Amino acid sequence: MAKDAIRVLVTGAAGQIGYAIVPTIAKGLMLGEDQPIILHMLDIEPASQSLQGVKMELIDSAFPLLQGVVATTNVVEACKGVNIAIMVGGFPCKEGMERRDLLPINIPIFRAQASALEHHAATNCKVLVVANPANTNALILKQFAPSIPSKNITCLTRLDHNRALSLIADRLKVHVSSVKNVIIWGNHSSTQYPDANHATVTTSSREISVKQLIRHNHWLDTEYVALVRQRGSAIIKARKLSSALSAASAACDHIRNWVLGTPEGKWVSMGVCSDGSYGIERGLIYSFPVTCQNTEWSIVQGLSINEVSREKMDVTAKELIEEKLHALSYLRK
Repeated sequence: MAKDAIRVLVTGAAGQIGYAIVPTIAKGLMLGEDQPIILHMLDIEPASQSLQGVKMELIDSAFPLLQGVVATTNVVEACKGVNIAIMVGGFPCKEGMERRDLLPINIPIFRAQASALEHHAATNCKVLVVANPANTNALILKQFAPSIPSKNITCLTRLDHNRALSLIADRLKVHVSSVKNVIIWGNHSSTQYPDANHATVTTSSREISVKQLIRHNHWLDTEYVALVRQRGSAIIKARKLSSALSAASAACDHIRNWVLGTPEGKWVSMGVCSDGSYGIERGLIYSFPVTCQNTEWSIVQGLSINEVSREKMDVTAKELIEEKLHALSYLRK
C-alpha cells in the first residue's frame, strides 16, 4: 500500500541551507525512497521572490515522491498540518557579533514560529532547530509551544558529529563508514566537547577502539577537539560563506535516524532535552549520544566519564545555562 504523504516544513528555505536541503528531502534521502512528501517552505518577505524560484525548481525537477509544495511568507500557512519542522531560518551572526547578540533578535522569530506550530502543526510534530544559537533557540521554541512534547524538540549537533567522524577517519586513513560512536556533548558552539573515548573502528576482522589506534591520547583531548570546534570557522574562511551543503546533509541525517532508527550498536549525537543524565541540568537542550527506535530517541546510558571529559562537559553545560538565563531575561521584558 502507498504511504500517506508526510508534510515537512523548512524555514529559511530560500537561503543557502534551505536551498541545499529541499531537493535532498524531495529525493527521499531523508525519509526513504518510498515516502511521499509535501514540502512546506517559509521565508521572510524580502526573500519571497527567491522562494518562488525555489518552488519552480522543485516542480521542474519532477521528483516522483514530491506530492506538493507550499511556498509562503505566512508562518501560520507554513505550519498547517506539518509532521516535521526543520527550523533553518534565523538572524545570522554577522561580523563583530557574539552568539548572545543573536538572542534578542531571534527570540521574536522563534516565539512566532513556536506559536504557529503549537496551534497548527500535526499532532506529534517533530522539530529540529538548525538556526544558531541552536540549543537556546530550541529552548525558546519549547517555552512557547508547551503542547509539543519536550522529546519532540531537538537541535542540530549532527554536523559536529559528522565532522568528528571524518577527522578520525582522516587521521587513521580509513573510510568514514568504519568509524562509529563519537559523541558531541553540550552546546553547538566553541565550547562543545567532541569525545572519541568510546569511538571504535571496524576492520575486516574486528572492532578496535579509537584510543587504541590513536595512541597519542593528548591529540584526542586537545588538537582533535579544537579541529572539530573550529571546522565551521575554517569553512567560512575558505569559501567566505558558512557551511550549507554539510549542514543540510547533517539535518537530513538527524531526521532520518530519528524517524527510521539508528543501526544496532551505533549511536549519534542530538541536541535534546536533558533528563538529568550524566549530571546535566534537567530541561537544558544539550547534545548527548542517543539511539533511536520507533521514532523515539533515548540517551545512551552507563558510559564511563573520565576527569578530562567531565570538566569539558561541565564547561559547555555552564555556557548553556548562561545562554538560558540571558534568553529568559529578554522574555521577561
